[in-house]
Amino acid sequence: MESKSFRDKKILFLSVKLFNYENIIADKLRSLGAVVDYYDERPSNSIFTKGIIRLKRSLYNIKISNYYNDILKNIENEKYDYFFLIKGEVVPQYFIDKVKSLSPNIVLLYYTFDSFENNPNGINILKNFDRKYTFDPKDSKVYDLSFRPLFFSDDYYMLGKESKAKYDLLFIGTAHSDRYIISETASKWCEENKLKNFAFYYSPSRIVFLFFKLFDSSFKKFKYSKISFFSLKHEQIIELYKQSRVILDINHPNQRGLTMRVFEALGSGKKLITTNVDIKRYPFYNENNIYIIDRNNINLNHTFFDLPFIEINEKLYHKMSISGWLEELFFDHQSFDWLKEYDNI
Repeated sequence: MESKSFRDKKILFLSVKLFNYENIIADKLRSLGAVVDYYDERPSNSIFTKGIIRLKRSLYNIKISNYYNDILKNIENEKYDYFFLIKGEVVPQYFIDKVKSLSPNIVLLYYTFDSFENNPNGINILKNFDRKYTFDPKDSKVYDLSFRPLFFSDDYYMLGKESKAKYDLLFIGTAHSDRYIISETASKWCEENKLKNFAFYYSPSRIVFLFFKLFDSSFKKFKYSKISFFSLKHEQIIELYKQSRVILDINHPNQRGLTMRVFEALGSGKKLITTNVDIKRYPFYNENNIYIIDRNNINLNHTFFDLPFIEINEKLYHKMSISGWLEELFFDHQSFDWLKEYDNI
């Protein structure tokens, strides 16, 4: 029987870089007693590399092979209990085969916090994994994966109790789709209702932003002066959460899975305004804490800002944490029903 403990478990962990979450996950596993070898899934995180991997991966295959051969040299004498892969955008099949041959008893674990629409490699390698999870309820049915939403890290633990709010509404996010229009509409409403608003829009580069500005109609209204080309540090985001009463979450129109912002907001004891109507199906949904807006017809309610945050019950709150997330992925798979009936996917 598999031990439900991370103590002395050896884990080979590969993930794309995403605002330091890969390091937060690796560090949490280590704090729970695991021995973790982490490698970036991509050979490079330059704009060029990310673009060519998504658009014409074959032109970059030699670089990918050299990178993964170097990893194999580093781990050739290691015996792992788990291979934990997040997203699977780049990792080649031969690498997975070699990892399995080096550690015959290894458990292969896959998770994705992105849809498969732009990640065909993820679909191609699913067959290798013993346990497969996605944050997207639709993809879980289409590709026969277990459904498991995201988490909040320990730094967000009940921040609402720590300080008085400076901002009534906070939005932090990467510039895409209709986010700017929705956030600026909310900002204007706050101004009209004498509430303080803070919004931070991030783009990975000026070239990327200007490209979308030219060819994506949803970017036409984005003001260049309001875009930052440097992401906020984790500590800066935590400080902004401490200073805010309500967090605004604007999911991508094509994604139904809940964003990390949802869990960070609720985990920190902050109220949430979101465009994702599917949140009604989750066990932590509470009208007192969560207000849903129609992205095409935005109506906000001043009363919502004045309602106190109702604490989530302890068991569910733990499930929403990074510890609960890791425990479910590694040991308690399919032990918790995260959604009510999902008949309309």
